[in-house]
Amino acid sequence: MPHAMTIEIDNLHYAWKRRSDFQLNIAELKIAHGEKVFLYGPSGSGKSTLLSLLGGVLLPQQGRIRILGKELTSLSSVARDRFRADHVGFLFQQFNLLPYLSVIDNILLPCRFSKLRCQRALQTETSLEKSAIRLLSQLQLDTGLIHQKVTELSVGQQQRVAAARAMIGQPELIIADEPTSALDSDRQVAFLDLLLAQCAASNASLLMVSHDRRLATRFSQTLAMHDLCAGVNPTMPFSS
Repeated sequence: MPHAMTIEIDNLHYAWKRRSDFQLNIAELKIAHGEKVFLYGPSGSGKSTLLSLLGGVLLPQQGRIRILGKELTSLSSVARDRFRADHVGFLFQQFNLLPYLSVIDNILLPCRFSKLRCQRALQTETSLEKSAIRLLSQLQLDTGLIHQKVTELSVGQQQRVAAARAMIGQPELIIADEPTSALDSDRQVAFLDLLLAQCAASNASLLMVSHDRRLATRFSQTLAMHDLCAGVNPTMPFSS
């Protein structure tokens, strides 16, 4: 049975050593299992810092961060890396695909680092390649492209490869950092439809960050960095 809360933050404080003008303070944040949450705020408001804390890449100076009931601050660096590989899928603004690898090899990277995600990917398919092909098909990308280098694909195609990589092996949490910023408005909507549908199919929680508040209408919940750091009720339905 999955943990009721995917994300729990209590009294978090983080300050960059080289930036005396920036501090991130969050009294409380809770995101339930399966929720689809939109986080918005201007550049420099701490969105990417928060995502790094949630992924265990950074640790707060004070406070607690629990992901799926696991206290990240109690884990060693190696244990945090393993936990992140097993349970969190990342979708980056610049996609971070490896240019010297093919589409299929990029998608299957998480399975090389996580035995758990490899096992999950094989629960419904007889091979990892078939699992990746199924994801690409659901994301409406021509599966005949799987052996091409990702540098030969369009921006929209690369984005779907990055989404498939984040979702392979059914991680419980998908973190998407400005994944639609390189797309026009029509393609943004189409991609968000696919992303939300895939997260719903695997019952994964989704936390997506953007500076474009118009996208929030696609999500069940919205968070504003300003309110989150000011201690305002951090999880509320979006209203325009």
